Amino acid sequence: MNFARLAKAFDTVALLSEAARRFRAPDAPHPSADTALKGSSPPAALAGQVEARLTGVLVAALKEAFARDHARLELERAQLDDQRRRAEDALRAELRRQAADREVASLRLVAGTALGGWIAAVAMMVVRLETATVLSRGVSAIGWVLLLAAMAAAFMAQARVSASVAGLSGPVEAGRAGTAALWLLLGGLACAAIALLL
Repeated sequence: MNFARLAKAFDTVALLSEAARRFRAPDAPHPSADTALKGSSPPAALAGQVEARLTGVLVAALKEAFARDHARLELERAQLDDQRRRAEDALRAELRRQAADREVASLRLVAGTALGGWIAAVAMMVVRLETATVLSRGVSAIGWVLLLAAMAAAFMAQARVSASVAGLSGPVEAGRAGTAALWLLLGGLACAAIALLL
């Protein structure tokens, strides 16, 4: 609200009111009771009309100023609500991205462990190829297949997690492929260990 303009308008009204009083002839004696009963003199009626008009103009100006301030405050409130909503959306997106990063890191660990276990199982079979029994070779081959399947499931789960980050709804999780990758890894490592014992 522009208080300087409001103060100027008030000063103008006060000056016009004072001018209207002087216009009523301050040097003249106050009207007697019988003159007051007859009605006000024409200059006094004119001054009252001027004061009423000026009061109406002042009230209209104040209403307009308050309406402008109200509209400005509503606009600022809407802008703040929009900024708050955008900040909340950005925070949700960042939390989803961080959850996806954690899930992908755990799936990469599973895939790396499966690859390392597969390499170790193949190397152990190559070292003891001459002494290994047919049962040991078969269990080792099953272990290799399980370890390779664990690696493939981990990569599929990583792709699913990466695709789910773009969406704003639904949880960020690896799903069945992530669970299968972990169980296939455990089964493959168990078969590789059993093959060493046979």
